[in-house]
Amino acid sequence: MTENRSSISKAASYQKIGEFWSRRDLADFWDQTEPAEFEIEIESERRYYPLDRDLSLELGKIARRRGVSTVTLLNLWVKEKLSDGFEDKQPPA
Repeated sequence: MTENRSSISKAASYQKIGEFWSRRDLADFWDQTEPAEFEIEIESERRYYPLDRDLSLELGKIARRRGVSTVTLLNLWVKEKLSDGFEDKQPPA
């Protein structure tokens, strides 16, 4: 970002832009802004769940042996369990 500067802060790096805005209020610069359009794909939202360390290490080993990422393997396994009706079964007492 060294060639392109932020239009309001005139900063040449993301760090400097952050420093600029951490000390200022957008309301003071509102007349210098322009409308922006963008799309958000909600389907790609990720949720993170804690996983036991030992399970995580084992998952990583298996994923490497299969040549896939741990995220891919975990998602495949969860999807497989859910499609088997796993969600309808009660946990052992």
